[in-house]
Amino acid sequence: MAPELTLVIAAVVLSVLDLLLPKQTNRTALSWLSLISIIVSVFFVISNLNPAEPKQLLNFSYRIDDFANIMKLILLTGAGLVTFMSVGSVKEAEVPHIGEYYYLLLPATLGGMIMASSGDLITLYVGLELLSITSYILVAMRKKDLRSNEGAFKYIVLGGISSAIILYGMSFLYGMSGSTSIPEINSALGEHADTMLPFLYLSFFLLLAGFGFKVAASPFHMWAPDVYQGAATPVTAFLAVVSKGAAFAILFRVMYGVFAIGSLMSLPFHQDVLLALMVVAALAMIVGNFTALRQTNLKRLLAYSGIANSGYLLVPIAAQFSMVHYSNFSEFAFYLIAYLFMNIGIFAVLMIIEHSTGDEQIGGLAGLYYRAPWTAAATVLLVLSLAGLPLSGGFFGKLFILLGILATQHYWLAAVMMLTSVVSFYYYFGFIRQMFLRSDFESKEVRVPLPLGITLWVCAGISVLLGIIPHVVLGWIDRIFSLTQDLFFLS
Repeated sequence: MAPELTLVIAAVVLSVLDLLLPKQTNRTALSWLSLISIIVSVFFVISNLNPAEPKQLLNFSYRIDDFANIMKLILLTGAGLVTFMSVGSVKEAEVPHIGEYYYLLLPATLGGMIMASSGDLITLYVGLELLSITSYILVAMRKKDLRSNEGAFKYIVLGGISSAIILYGMSFLYGMSGSTSIPEINSALGEHADTMLPFLYLSFFLLLAGFGFKVAASPFHMWAPDVYQGAATPVTAFLAVVSKGAAFAILFRVMYGVFAIGSLMSLPFHQDVLLALMVVAALAMIVGNFTALRQTNLKRLLAYSGIANSGYLLVPIAAQFSMVHYSNFSEFAFYLIAYLFMNIGIFAVLMIIEHSTGDEQIGGLAGLYYRAPWTAAATVLLVLSLAGLPLSGGFFGKLFILLGILATQHYWLAAVMMLTSVVSFYYYFGFIRQMFLRSDFESKEVRVPLPLGITLWVCAGISVLLGIIPHVVLGWIDRIFSLTQDLFFLS
């Protein structure tokens, strides 16, 4: 529990320091302390990687396995990059309570880590609400901004409804099995599935709807554009990567741990579960990419891009493990890693543009090549990866997922994935068109704070590196991850 306890202790220390420091004192030290705590937590997670056998607490309530460890590394990396690019870049005008901003990121990340390790519905819900409540506060921190108020109001209302829907779905699972433990639920449902089939379908669709909201997958995505636009940009980056990654971790765990293994695999219900996931994935890809075509606000455009990427990330979950295809988690984790660096990098670009021009519109990129050529070059690398062009992390992430779904012979979903990826070229290349073809020499000089510049180039460099040595990352995940021990609660 050292990774989790590190964040708990750091959050408490930071909150006390923020309370005791004079009001006019610069809060930059808090950002560095927050970043150090995240780095320490990463080292503790690495020390737990690849154990002889998974560790569990309180009868599977909390699992320390490599599924959880890999997801925690992804979440902590995302939180660390968001924290680092905020150092010296987040102003009082953008985030009125800078101290609170830094120490609220820690419990939000902690909630995601708890979700990744949950083997019990109660533990899962505790982590989910810890992440959700802190996210609501982070979105609402700009109290004098009407868009922030509107986004936060929609987020808390719809988030509360989705949490209630998840809880309702869980209550059916508990009623049918008499347990909140995921492996015990699966065992009980397998024995009595024929007599409880209507309630089994009801619980699955309730959970799918609730988790669909958390990952912003269509048709449960309507909150995302307003929340992304209303929140401060680093908070938006956090929601787009860390919050979404945590929701996908528990979606992966619950959908397979409860519905997709054991005796339930022999029932038509099992195929219906996978089909429903495929339909949601296809809808997310179609709605996200086609709606993004009409967006001019960068945050709203990236929100719809995120919805489309939720569809891509759902595909490996919808593709059942089989003898011909058993690398679902590796495909999912690789693309999530690529997605993390692509998105945080592009949000760093957005922060640079906002601070230079005060503009969130895509027109704010106009003539960026002439004003900041190195920033424009890094942006091009990120956009190429987002679009999924060859020799980029995004390309190989989509390629591995595509090959996996083709191996399971779901050709219609592969076709949707390819066609929507082609559609995305139009709005992604709109970034490049603005930077190179529409110069605006009268715009203000682009100044790049050092942490933002480092974050931008780290993200761009890793996005390219993932396209050069994808086999290394994929092989590392395959070596560490064990399907039976780490996902199915089997020894």
